Amino acid sequence: MNKELIIRTSSEAVDFALLKDGKLVELHKEEETSNFQVGDIFIAKIRKPVAGLNAAFVNVGFEKDAFLHYHDLGPNLSSQLKFIKLVSAGKIKDFALKNFPFEPEIDKDGAIADVLSANQSILVQVVKEPISTKGPRISSELSLAGRYIVLVPFSDRVSISQKIESREEKDRLKRLVQSIKPKGFGVIVRTVAEGKKVAEIDKDLQNLLDKWTAMCKRIPTAHHPSKVLGELNRASSILRDVFNDTFSGIITDDKELLNETKEYLQQIAPGKESIVKLYQSKDVPLFEKYSIERQIKTSFGKTVSMSKGAYLIIEHTEAMHVIDVNSGNRSNKAANQEETALEVNMIAAAEVARQLRLRDMGGIIVVDFIDMQNPDNRKILYDFLKEEMSDDKAKHKILPPSKFGLVQITRQRVRPEVNIKTKEEDPNNENAEVDAPIVVIDKISTDLERLVKQQKKIRLNVHPFIAAYLTKGFPSIRSKWFFEHKKWVKIIPRDAYTYLEYKFLDENGNSIED
Repeated sequence: MNKELIIRTSSEAVDFALLKDGKLVELHKEEETSNFQVGDIFIAKIRKPVAGLNAAFVNVGFEKDAFLHYHDLGPNLSSQLKFIKLVSAGKIKDFALKNFPFEPEIDKDGAIADVLSANQSILVQVVKEPISTKGPRISSELSLAGRYIVLVPFSDRVSISQKIESREEKDRLKRLVQSIKPKGFGVIVRTVAEGKKVAEIDKDLQNLLDKWTAMCKRIPTAHHPSKVLGELNRASSILRDVFNDTFSGIITDDKELLNETKEYLQQIAPGKESIVKLYQSKDVPLFEKYSIERQIKTSFGKTVSMSKGAYLIIEHTEAMHVIDVNSGNRSNKAANQEETALEVNMIAAAEVARQLRLRDMGGIIVVDFIDMQNPDNRKILYDFLKEEMSDDKAKHKILPPSKFGLVQITRQRVRPEVNIKTKEEDPNNENAEVDAPIVVIDKISTDLERLVKQQKKIRLNVHPFIAAYLTKGFPSIRSKWFFEHKKWVKIIPRDAYTYLEYKFLDENGNSIED
């Protein structure tokens, strides 16, 4: 398995595409105007506590106030508030917390009005970016994420990632962290710390402590509200969270970003800087070179084609996302119906896991898989879906398939859902829209894959523009079909056809129904 990160820059934004074996699995956009990334820390003032919501609205400089719920305050809120007051007044110069006297923890079921008041200064961290009409969701329980650990000020707790399964390794990491952890700071050990030595983890810890110190130095002179600690740029944060030995390349078209990425990679994976390359071709745009534009066009529509003629229908309602799995025109004979259902469901499970990451879909997702009678097959599907989603960094929970074939998934969403328009203006009707041409080419290829098994000779009638697209160049798409299916498809341009109309004919000239 190879992973590649492709980074495209423009004057307004930076686009990040994460490929897994050449297939697009994540797509992010970092806009120059975006001031509220998950992980950013702000010094801000409470606008007003609202007893009915047991929450407070906080002015962080966004057009809508940020939302701070009581459960997101953290147990050591009183200690944090006292610390900010003393730092702002210049009474604390040493920002290590070893000599700082902690206040009693707040009641976990208390009321917001008992602990916060209007115009009070507070440090808050963005946990959910502004989405739709809502302002950012924030927390006052701060955390500074590093490569191997997460540093939690005003805490003494050490916890280990649940994804590390070995009890011996968990105990080793806990002892190791407790031996180097400064007083007043808690530590969460990340999954990638498994097997790492004390020197690597200690270096990560020192980097985070330096960040904390730099942030605290900004507080006395900071305006309210203002950002006192920014998250890494999106390239570095993606690498921090997903980089491992399976990465084979990081390609960008911007020299400044190239140097930044190399510097960050030198910190987290010395010796791997050589995989960072500058893309300099002026003939083919970067995203087209790696077939990313094509994958975007074919992956974000309502209908998503898969191999073997199967496809997904993805609907978004106000309450949830609904995904329907369809087998297409596959064999439904009783003898192999269960086998066919399992095969299609496995293909669909892999695509569902990819689509959730790709679109960053959140909330409740219900997937209607094809019914399977055998409970063992339902278990195979459930385990496979969990494995496919194991790379997903967003918190999620999957329930086993019901007897009706429904799988319920909840997935955390911390930034707006990626929603890309895949339809284009209809050349035959300016008031209508049609699928992008590349989507139609994919549909033709999918239909052909099914029909070549049933027909000796096949002819394809299409609009002259599409005919030219299929036959020109070397190797042409038609040539690729020949090498794949060992059958030559005769392509006939038809002036009478609308732009995206096509029809398959058999050797006698009869239409082959889909």
